[in-house]
Amino acid sequence: MPVTNFTSHAIQRRRFLQVGAYGALAATLNGGGTRYACASPSASQRIKSCILVMHYGGPSHLDTWDMKPDGPAEIRGEYQPIATNIPGRIVCEHLPLMSRLADKVALIRSLHHPMTNHNAAMYEALVGRLPEGGDNEILPAERATDCPSYGATLTYLTEQGELPRPPTPLTHVALPHVLHNVVDLAGQTAGFLGGRYDPLQINSDPSDPNFRVDSLSLPADVSNERLTARQNLLGDLNTSDAGRGNPQMRAYRERVFDLLRNKDVQGAFDIHAEPPQMRDRYGRHQFGQSLLLARRLVEAGVPFINVNDKRVNGQVANWDSHETIFPRHKELLPVMDQGLSALIEDLDQRGLLESTLVVSMGEFGRTPKINGNAGRDHWPQCYHVVLSGGGVDAGTTYGSSDRIGAYPDDLPVTPGDLAATLFWRFGINPQHEIHDAFGRPFRLATGQPLKSLFPRAAS
Repeated sequence: MPVTNFTSHAIQRRRFLQVGAYGALAATLNGGGTRYACASPSASQRIKSCILVMHYGGPSHLDTWDMKPDGPAEIRGEYQPIATNIPGRIVCEHLPLMSRLADKVALIRSLHHPMTNHNAAMYEALVGRLPEGGDNEILPAERATDCPSYGATLTYLTEQGELPRPPTPLTHVALPHVLHNVVDLAGQTAGFLGGRYDPLQINSDPSDPNFRVDSLSLPADVSNERLTARQNLLGDLNTSDAGRGNPQMRAYRERVFDLLRNKDVQGAFDIHAEPPQMRDRYGRHQFGQSLLLARRLVEAGVPFINVNDKRVNGQVANWDSHETIFPRHKELLPVMDQGLSALIEDLDQRGLLESTLVVSMGEFGRTPKINGNAGRDHWPQCYHVVLSGGGVDAGTTYGSSDRIGAYPDDLPVTPGDLAATLFWRFGINPQHEIHDAFGRPFRLATGQPLKSLFPRAAS
């Protein structure tokens, strides 16, 4: 967020309130404006939080949750199916923990879109609509024209009074890194809404023994009393030209100070407070500890958390297995299995699963036919999503793929439908419009909510 030199020489002297770090921190907070009418479900049925787990690179639907064991060898692959705790439902042999939680999840097996390149497909997955730049592999973030991410939109609507303010000053957190493929992938920011609504972006590994969020921590030599003195000093500087006529900047500063003093926020990020057994259950790896941190943020009342599985693109860097997919997925699937199953069990045992929607997905699936390099290529024409909690009709499947997993056979779903479902579960009418800097109207979602997946909320 661009910030004028409102602190003059006083801040430079102490090297405190560095503009970049605290500007980014301030951009996560809320304010006031136009209201939108809520849609069903009723207030008592709305979710309080959503954790969107993004498996960057595109896991193979055919080798996880939509196996085709009766298909030809070039389709079915090497993995064997195993039974789940739901009669008749199978899953990949490398997901044994999730197989015992099949009655806690619902599957969408008919998600599809036309974007075949990672950057464009990720925008579609994170925003729920086609990128203006088209199916472009190097699709950079464009602040003026990009649509906002789901969490950024929720932050904006909270500011407008459409959603109740959460008990924490934070509305949207993304961790443990920014997705990157030559450029930072579009769809991870507030886009045309402006940096004020960007997430609090965590760029450190929660599995690191020294993990901490520096932007939420006071310097060692700054006490709360000194912090208050700094705040008073900045208040005095409001008489300067920079302070005068910039009420948003003053509001940002006040909220930054609130965050720095908020013990609930500090505590939510203190993953070291977790019992060793709980940390072991999630897995002592970046993915598992990121999910554990997400659970702590849900407990603190944060409405939207993005958890990004893998940071950069490549055969050995993420899920993008164009070659030797079976050895590579065999490395990745147990980590997914451990972390995701722990999150679902943990939320359930704490009574948080019903009010928290967990969404696990990639930007696309993989080709039905195994290629000449023993891999599978990009395939957005049909893939899957795993849903848990949030009132979903657990144990069910929505939609189906054809006999080789190439195209939806029944109930096709678009990312726009998934976006509409997320907003609807928060109690927001997905038909309402927001406007970009040019005054162009955008509906919150281009699709329709999948109400049949949430029968209690839809009734």
